[in-house]
Amino acid sequence: MIRARIAKPSERLEFRDPERVQAFRQALDRLCRDLPEPISIMHVCGTHEQSIARFGLRSLLPPNLRVIMGPGCPVCVTDMPEVDEAVYLAEQGVILATFGDMFRVPGTRKSLAEAKAEGADVRVIYSPWEALQIARETDREVVFFATGFETTAVATAAVILSGPPKNFSVLSAHKYIPPVMEIVAEMPQTRVQGFLAAGHAATITGWKIFERFVERHGIPVVVAGFEPLDILSALVQLVELIRRGEKRVVNAYPRCVTPEGNRNAQRLLWEVFETESGVWRGIAYVPNGNLRLRRKYAWVDARARFEIRLSEWLGDAPPRLTQECLCGNIMAGIATPYDCRLFGKECTPENPVGACMVSSEGACRIWYEYGGHITGPKGMRELEGTDLT
Repeated sequence: MIRARIAKPSERLEFRDPERVQAFRQALDRLCRDLPEPISIMHVCGTHEQSIARFGLRSLLPPNLRVIMGPGCPVCVTDMPEVDEAVYLAEQGVILATFGDMFRVPGTRKSLAEAKAEGADVRVIYSPWEALQIARETDREVVFFATGFETTAVATAAVILSGPPKNFSVLSAHKYIPPVMEIVAEMPQTRVQGFLAAGHAATITGWKIFERFVERHGIPVVVAGFEPLDILSALVQLVELIRRGEKRVVNAYPRCVTPEGNRNAQRLLWEVFETESGVWRGIAYVPNGNLRLRRKYAWVDARARFEIRLSEWLGDAPPRLTQECLCGNIMAGIATPYDCRLFGKECTPENPVGACMVSSEGACRIWYEYGGHITGPKGMRELEGTDLT
């Protein structure tokens, strides 16, 4: 059994060591050599997909080991009506502040970028604190369109608890990862035999939160970091669990993740938010998958402050290309970007049709930029090159 050794504080951390990469590769080859059938593993994090594609890790895997991306891009799973709400408010004259990835995500009628081009005041920010600062410098209403998983929801909660001015409010589209893993595990088309859990989300929630999921679905989970050796080490451990038939959680990211997680961050999160059921774009109706502001924070909830009349405002159905987009199947792990006939043709980063091509954490955008399955020498060259070691 091969484990990624934990470095002592005095040692230089090496997470891209070519020799150890080869050791993990050989371990995966041995583990997968006599499998009766291929193994499918799903990760639920856009950052994992970026690392896998950037470093060509799929080119190192045995042909009977498949690693697929699930609903791990927060921008991609933001439902179209949530984008519509943001566009509607922007067109009513508020200052709409949002992260850059949301700027060009298509709504039913238009994106925030198109609304800005038509005169709406839409501003791209890098943190919720910038939205708060905008509100402090103006008398106009400022709405922060808040997207992302529990990691970014903690920052939104901290801003709300800091005592924002009365002209500041939040339009929450935050999502909560654990419930959607339940949905994917129950989809009959999905044959996922193991999950790589996102290390950064687990720094907040802790790894023990996945124990109930494993107990309920009988699918092992390994928490993984984001460097090439983190991912390869986690894959080795996950394949070992699958081969032995062990249904349990393993923490392969111990330098950052603890059993209980960051309790201070959890306190902030659940003080401000509670879960509610809702639709994840392209996925499904996810029970308890959305994070909404608790009633006692209605004074800073944009949905309580403004009357959002989408039924009167929308009118037309989504464009034809939007209806043909396969983002939903791709995020559910039952299709790849290459299965979508729009990929790289009508749908590109310059002219995106679906949310997966808009966001830097979307599977289509990542595959377009890095070439998807890097089967040639590029992946190995990057792993062995001096720029990455």
